[in-house]
Amino acid sequence: MAITLYGIPNCDTVRKARAWLAGQGVDHAFHDFKKQGVPPARLDAWLRAAGRDRLLNRQGTTWRKLDSHTQLQADNDAGARALMLSQPSVIKRPVVEWADGEVTVGFDPEAWRLRKMA
Repeated sequence: MAITLYGIPNCDTVRKARAWLAGQGVDHAFHDFKKQGVPPARLDAWLRAAGRDRLLNRQGTTWRKLDSHTQLQADNDAGARALMLSQPSVIKRPVVEWADGEVTVGFDPEAWRLRKMA
């Protein structure tokens, strides 16, 4: 399994993560949420691996612009999943599927440095 980084290209954290991987010489694929959407089966795997609370970005601009009714609907797995599929910008970025099958959310260069990148 290859490394796939999921996110939005104009996100600062995604840009830093992609630059870091490139700087380490780590080959990876990039999946653009804006152009390619969120793969429903992958989202289900991320929810199992990381959990709704880790995956849903409640600090971002997209979340803050949502009305309170929509935000409340995201308080359960089905509602959060539906929101993430319809508005991928509420997903914390980047989501990385590593070669060993692990899924991480967010960019942590120190933790990434310790990973086996093969």
